[in-house]
Amino acid sequence: MARTGRLVVGVTGASGGIYALRFLRYAIEYFQEIYLIATDQAFQVFQTELGLDINRETLSAERLLGVPFEGLQVLQPRDYFSPPASGSFRHDGMVIIPCSMGTLGRIAQGISDDLMTRSADVCLKERRPLILVVRETPFNLVHLRNMVQACEAGATILPANPSFYNRPQTVEAVVDTVIARVLQHLGIEQRLVPEWGVPESESRR
Repeated sequence: MARTGRLVVGVTGASGGIYALRFLRYAIEYFQEIYLIATDQAFQVFQTELGLDINRETLSAERLLGVPFEGLQVLQPRDYFSPPASGSFRHDGMVIIPCSMGTLGRIAQGISDDLMTRSADVCLKERRPLILVVRETPFNLVHLRNMVQACEAGATILPANPSFYNRPQTVEAVVDTVIARVLQHLGIEQRLVPEWGVPESESRR
């Protein structure tokens, strides 16, 4: 599939707003257009966990990420006339970060009751990358079965489980071990975390 420079990003109300924030900060380096779908609960999490007093109307790349980025398009959660709702709109994939268990369940069962789940359904039917950064602990049997079903349909289940082999020293560095994996699964040569067994000077060329 030819790359388009477009990415769809979903943010749910699961705990872990920092994952969304860190991912977007790096994604704008690689994509010209980012279509952001955030739930109302996501903004509540931004406020509670990160102290970001923003809403859908006041959201901008500069307020969210601290840098200007004209390619950020904030979509309404039930606007089915938005580009990602159609399979004819080509893009490089969708990342839902963090992905709540409710959102996972609706995707796994094919329930397109808002723009986020409809956009995810489009990715599955069009065979485009769909990465679900699920955030919950512990998992119950329903969660696990929904993960299997979504995986069988073509999604990548990428839990927000950090790694520690590179000895991260800050919360941001811990989070970035997950972000690095998301970028890799989008086909991006990330520079956040060195590849295992490869000298850092070589892995970051």
